[in-house]
Amino acid sequence: MVEPLLKVEGLQAWYGESHILHGVGFEIGRGELVTLLGRNGAGKTTTLKSVLGIVTKRSGSVRFDGGETVGRPSDEIARLGLAYCPEERGIFSSLNVEENLLLPPQVKPGGMSLAEIYQLFPNLQERRRSQGTKLSGGEQQMLAIGRILRTGANLLLLDEPTEGLAPVIVQRIGEIIRQLKARGLTILLVEQNFHFAVAVADRHYIMEDGRIVDTMTAANVRQNLGKLQAHLGV
Repeated sequence: MVEPLLKVEGLQAWYGESHILHGVGFEIGRGELVTLLGRNGAGKTTTLKSVLGIVTKRSGSVRFDGGETVGRPSDEIARLGLAYCPEERGIFSSLNVEENLLLPPQVKPGGMSLAEIYQLFPNLQERRRSQGTKLSGGEQQMLAIGRILRTGANLLLLDEPTEGLAPVIVQRIGEIIRQLKARGLTILLVEQNFHFAVAVADRHYIMEDGRIVDTMTAANVRQNLGKLQAHLGV
């Protein structure tokens, strides 16, 4: 058996006294695009933050590229090759587009150059001198994704990249994510847009109440639409 790039077992996480994750377990192979699906409050974002060590009160096992990361600080984990794109995007209002793109440090060789990022996101090149927060919602999402591509990370954690975007922009984000996968990047995607997730992912894990309750491959989603819709309430 080939060792997965990311293997999570028995992951527990807390915010203060609130116990959020209850033994979450899943794995992702190199080059896969896997989604975490679930309703609001299911624990999806907490799972991403726990994988990266942003949620510090956690236990269980998170193995990345064969090495255990629980107990290590988030900056060390990021340097192993993980990058997180938060739902709120985190654009720095005092910086223009190009300054936002250049801000994160490169943690590993192999990250995209500025020219490659502009080729992937032509809108950003046109707006490169604009203040980051003056962009449209779709352009801000492209900037948030583009910014982590310089780092050299080979596992991207994307949190709700289509939230609040117009359908035409959602379609463009889907095209970009497929291109990133084609380049060999591994992607863990948190998504509530069921139709978007089904169109881009290899496999799906379904979360409820801080637990993984089901898993489906892209090939058998259509046969399990009723069960999936019941989980998601769509």
